[in-house]
Amino acid sequence: MIESNSLASVAVVPVVMAGGSGTRLWPLSRAAFPKQFLVLTADNRSLYQQAIARLLAVAGDGVEVHAPLTVANDEHRFMVLDQLRELGIDPGHLILEPAGRNTAPAMTLAALRAGADGADPVLIVTPADHVIPDVAAFARTMRQAVRAAAAGAIAILGIAPERPETGYGYIQSDDAGDGLPRVRRFVEKPDLATAERYLAEGGYHWNSGMFVVRASVWLAALERFRPDILEATRAAWSMRRQDERFLRPDAGAFAAVPAESIDFAVMEHCPGSGTELVMASLDAGWSDLGAWDAVWQVAPKDAAGNAALGDALVADSRNTLVHATSRLVSLVGVDNLMVIETPDAVLVADRERSQDVRKIVAALEAQGRGEKNLHRKVHRPWGWYDSIDSGPRFQVKRIMVKPGASLSLQMHHHRAEHWIVVSGTAEVVNGDQLLTLTENQSTYIPLGCKHRLSNSGKVPLEIIEVQSGSYLGEDDIVRFEDHYGRK
Repeated sequence: MIESNSLASVAVVPVVMAGGSGTRLWPLSRAAFPKQFLVLTADNRSLYQQAIARLLAVAGDGVEVHAPLTVANDEHRFMVLDQLRELGIDPGHLILEPAGRNTAPAMTLAALRAGADGADPVLIVTPADHVIPDVAAFARTMRQAVRAAAAGAIAILGIAPERPETGYGYIQSDDAGDGLPRVRRFVEKPDLATAERYLAEGGYHWNSGMFVVRASVWLAALERFRPDILEATRAAWSMRRQDERFLRPDAGAFAAVPAESIDFAVMEHCPGSGTELVMASLDAGWSDLGAWDAVWQVAPKDAAGNAALGDALVADSRNTLVHATSRLVSLVGVDNLMVIETPDAVLVADRERSQDVRKIVAALEAQGRGEKNLHRKVHRPWGWYDSIDSGPRFQVKRIMVKPGASLSLQMHHHRAEHWIVVSGTAEVVNGDQLLTLTENQSTYIPLGCKHRLSNSGKVPLEIIEVQSGSYLGEDDIVRFEDHYGRK
């Protein structure tokens, strides 16, 4: 056992890994708007926002929590900024991965950033897609892990298994005494018979994927077990560039970083190696929302086990999940079913087959269909657009521009556009003209004309855009100026 006695004061940097695409939660989760940024529970915050708030709650009892670090995909950078600002949190700097290389390189980037200027804080590293209702219990357990990490150990959070789950990895540990038990070994996702045996034997926990470790201890462990990952990640970090709040490792160097998970790179090598690895057991209602069945598990249910989110009616049914986004969804006489509705796609599946939703995503990718990556409503750094109708040679969009934001100065080769202001005040560049348009006013943008839409007001601007032309794809854009670094 390793003792976890209180220390004077421990500096902690929370690290949230917000990459990933959440394919098993399609059609709500898509590559351009993945599950970590969605509201999937009764809490009116996204999973990412819940993770940030939970980590800040660890402060106290000798633990000093500093500003969180987020490691995210470049494509989601403005989504992260917006969601942090909704919480009233200064975003600080975001680390943007040029490409996905799994969790070990992502954690290493965070350790290099947090350990700059001679600092050596304790890192709490967590995915962005967990649900943990009992925040007080989470904070207490995490403080135990922080104290162990401050003393030089690597701590992992384990979850006492409630059922023989085959979708999680397992941790086998020594019996707990006064301190945190040492980890004996990691086990990959087992088959059902093996999972049932683990549950019967005891001494096994689900691997939560949350780690607590000093920055220097992580880097030393990685140098010991996977020096190739450390060397390549350091090279990419040393050539990083910064624009405003974004820290960007060199794309070419980062492409050479071996893709590996934290578990495979370091954790599974620790038992018996002399590197201290301990486990803190978390009892706080933890759930990894990796698939729709997990959403059903944590959702409020009626007496028949039905969970309904959105505008849904369920009659004479049992153990069903309904998630309605844009219209009424009704179920009658079904069992163990999940129905997920969005404006452009509907999923109907056996709830026990929720892991197989990825097969649909793979089929969409094979067919080159846009529903894999984008919703009908597409978020942009300046706001969003919703493609509400389309046909041969025309498309109709509803567009919202945030206060103070503007689209790029651009032109199109193949389409003209009509803009009608629904609410707010639009400042429009239309060729040589600078126009101010208010509710019910409109303008016409001819094909090939330079134009820009801006919202200089204090309330959201909404317009209806009608496009007409021979080609209406989003790639028919020539940008001359852009506030967001797009080309």
